[in-house]
Amino acid sequence: MPEPQTLALLMLAGFFGLLMLGVPVAISLATAGFVFGWLGFGEGLFNLLPARVFGVAAGYQWLAIPLFVFMGVMLEKSRLADDLLDVMGHLAGGLRGGMGVGIILFGVLMGATTGIVGATIITLGLLTLPTLIRRGYDKRIACGAICASGTLGQIIPPSLILILLSDIMQLSVGTLFAAAVGPGLLLAGVYIVFLLVLGMLKPDLMPPLPQDERDAVSRRELWLRFWKVVVPPVLLVVAVLGSIVGGVAAPTEAASMGAIGAVLITVGARRFSWATLRAVALETAKITAVMMLILIMAQVFALSFRGLQGEELITKMFEWLPGGVNADIWFMMALIFVLGFFLEWIEISYIAVPLFLPVLVAQGVDPVWLAMLITVNLQSSFLTPPFGWALFYLKGVAPPEVGIKDIYQGVVPFIAMQGVALVLVFFYPQIALWLPKAIGW
Repeated sequence: MPEPQTLALLMLAGFFGLLMLGVPVAISLATAGFVFGWLGFGEGLFNLLPARVFGVAAGYQWLAIPLFVFMGVMLEKSRLADDLLDVMGHLAGGLRGGMGVGIILFGVLMGATTGIVGATIITLGLLTLPTLIRRGYDKRIACGAICASGTLGQIIPPSLILILLSDIMQLSVGTLFAAAVGPGLLLAGVYIVFLLVLGMLKPDLMPPLPQDERDAVSRRELWLRFWKVVVPPVLLVVAVLGSIVGGVAAPTEAASMGAIGAVLITVGARRFSWATLRAVALETAKITAVMMLILIMAQVFALSFRGLQGEELITKMFEWLPGGVNADIWFMMALIFVLGFFLEWIEISYIAVPLFLPVLVAQGVDPVWLAMLITVNLQSSFLTPPFGWALFYLKGVAPPEVGIKDIYQGVVPFIAMQGVALVLVFFYPQIALWLPKAIGW
């Protein structure tokens, strides 16, 4: 029988092999964990599994996931995003590159209310991409801005990534939400500066909104629509995040407020129907079920890997790296970036983070700061080919004249900007840590 650490390496290889064959992530995790755990220890290793699975699945904090998902899907299904995008387009459209800036700002608001990448990108792709092309926008810039805007929902709280990382890293959800505000706004700001500078240097790539279109909507009407369409979701976000960050409510309690608030906003906009509620409930159940299944199957994998002395193997690997703790952090960041070409964020979170976290924390790395580096880095997994889901979402709704090559080329500068944001957060940790410290988390 091979040594336990050899089996741990074979388990990792087997898991990635199953993924490359197209086996679903949850099944891959469970298969690799059960097979190699049984080879190493027989049935005895899994006596702890029922209690471990129950302890994880029964966690009170997981109630926040379906509630936040419900809030986001309700706002998306009610089509309030359409009106929101139209208002922001008119407000920013007079600038060169202004429509692109409007798309990024829309992504910030959608990220803070829905956090669902697919919903944001599909909405933007259907509503703005044909219009932007018709108005003379470069196809690559338009595609890149839409894809990058959609991924902002994975760092701007309330983010599902942050909820999962809070469990994996044993940190407060409120602390991570507060810490993510700075990096999230930084990333959006880097995108906006890029678009405005590009608009000044190459105005033919991003012309402003035509004057006759801007004149078609009076300023009074535009501001009335702003108060009706933009302000209610913003107030909802402030209420939900403010109650968590301010320590007034736990994440699950705040998430329930968000779910009720999303229903009230939909009712106030006269977009509520029982058919909509049914569709939202079904979509929420699907998303939550997938996430919980992966979460449970990850316990099988983690139990086997730990039993096979995989953590000791990882510790030895870091000892071989020259350069100290900073080299260890950048090795982890490089690995997460490479994994992003092939895996989704949830798999990366449950594979890479538990492997490396104990080693880095033992060296004195601030876990909140590390969580923000991981979160910023995970943005790239949505944009990097061949399996960047943002690219697939946009291609599915793009007009015929937009090819996959245009989308791939369009996201390249935004991937580079995510790298810039990652470097800034690394060298200036206070970008992430100032707000948690300011409020005493």
